[in-house]
Amino acid sequence: MRMKRRRFTNSNCLSQASGAIFFLILGALVLFPAVYTLCNSFMSPSENSRYYAAAMGQNENAKAAFHLIPDAFSLEGYYMVFLRSTDYLMKFWRSLFLCLAISAGQIAVSALGGFAFAKYPIPLKKGIYFLLMALMMMPVQVTLVPNYIILDELKLLDTWLALILPMMFLPFGTVFMTQIFKGIPDELLDAAKLDGAGTLQSLFRVMAPIGKGGFISVFLLSFVDAWNMVEQPITFLKDILRYPLSVFLASVNQVNFELSFVCGVLAALPMLLLFFFFHEELTQGIELSGVR
Repeated sequence: MRMKRRRFTNSNCLSQASGAIFFLILGALVLFPAVYTLCNSFMSPSENSRYYAAAMGQNENAKAAFHLIPDAFSLEGYYMVFLRSTDYLMKFWRSLFLCLAISAGQIAVSALGGFAFAKYPIPLKKGIYFLLMALMMMPVQVTLVPNYIILDELKLLDTWLALILPMMFLPFGTVFMTQIFKGIPDELLDAAKLDGAGTLQSLFRVMAPIGKGGFISVFLLSFVDAWNMVEQPITFLKDILRYPLSVFLASVNQVNFELSFVCGVLAALPMLLLFFFFHEELTQGIELSGVR
């Protein structure tokens, strides 16, 4: 018996050690691009050019080299982006405005839609809800052409609304908030109605405070989705000066690759700050969406 227990203990320790090593390697692989970008952002533009000119196709005679630690710590790249280059800051604030507008609009749509699907008898509700879930599964490229035709008919192409409206009405938020509201007891709504509360009062005074985590989750996820959009601006905007930061980052390697690492770090900063301050609410909202 003692031998069997020792063998079991040894095998258990071995499996735990193997699992720990596997997840350490996996975590290192996931974190490596972020660490690599951050470290290289502290290179000077001249050092960046020396190591990566060949990889970016800027110098055929140079040799591409992998380099993680800068030869000399430098903030020159950040200085050039903030004080000598207006393009990045303009596109940054433009993208921030677009993402806030899209996220606020999607919260409004998802609150009303989710409340209706969860608590009111709608004709053909199951069929419409199934259609929303099917649309949610489709890649964004499938909806580009229909959205383009609709925006063209409405004379909204090459405007901010061409980006805001399609993103506002994405089905994810409505489906997500429907699951949140389904977990709230109907007795609370009945009590609110007895107190004389109308539909909107019940939504804002009863449902919204309880489902706060869901609203924060919808805001964060829609913000990230809007911050990273590339296909929509290229398709719906003709004026390249209107392009958001996400499209600018895709072309910065060709225009000014010496600052590409700095631009990448600064572009990721809003997402990191949002996750840092609201990660608990995001987790809570995702957990609530699974409660039936």
